[in-house]
Amino acid sequence: MMAYLAKIFLYPIKSLDGVEVEKATILDRGSLKYDREFAFVDAQNKFVNGKRYPKIHLLRSEFFVEQRLVKLKFPGKNSEQVFHLDEERPALAAVFSDFLGFPVQLQQNTTMGFPDDTDSPGATIISTATLIEVASWFPGINVDEMRRRMRANIEIDGVPAFWEDKLFAASGETVSFTVGDVQFLAINPCQRCVVPTRDSYSGEVYPNFQKIFGQKRQATMPTYVNTAQFNHFYRLSVNTRVPVTETGKIITLGSSIEI
Repeated sequence: MMAYLAKIFLYPIKSLDGVEVEKATILDRGSLKYDREFAFVDAQNKFVNGKRYPKIHLLRSEFFVEQRLVKLKFPGKNSEQVFHLDEERPALAAVFSDFLGFPVQLQQNTTMGFPDDTDSPGATIISTATLIEVASWFPGINVDEMRRRMRANIEIDGVPAFWEDKLFAASGETVSFTVGDVQFLAINPCQRCVVPTRDSYSGEVYPNFQKIFGQKRQATMPTYVNTAQFNHFYRLSVNTRVPVTETGKIITLGSSIEI
């Protein structure tokens, strides 16, 4: 079996829907271009995200990254609204404010985006087989829904479930791997938040999701995994950094992945 890059997802506005692309460019800080480039913030400059506001799950968004457009469909509305991400930000923030019931602003960061882990802002990694396995733990959740809940950037196929757990070592150490000719440094298993416990479209909470997840994750942990990084088992996918030498390089679907 050969590991290869099967899917690339970008999330241009933090907490909104993702867009699947065929290639992505590495930014100066190691993030993928257009990923979490924008984020809504409240009057206290805190992120307005799915963690804090489950209502966001009800909002559907479709991105056209090269055209710099986002199409939004608000719950209860029959029509969709299209906004230019560079030219119509105040209008976009206004409709989002109306939707939530309090004022928000749309901020932009073109060098790193707005990742949850600012120390490891590189793409998050998961395998297709892992998503299939984890979805099987929860009756009623299919692999596409689990994919939307986990919101990883890079999906690897041609490998067994939890293969990506080979990519991290002890705390403070890194594991180097390549996607095509682009070098990544794997850091640690990603600590999950409350978002995966909720339906990605309705926001409805799956009963005992985190408890079931932790028990199953521990029971299926491959023997090669360095469990020193697991202070708990509600962790999935791998956080990365990217050396500055890789800035401007492009990852492309079908590229081989080697440790």
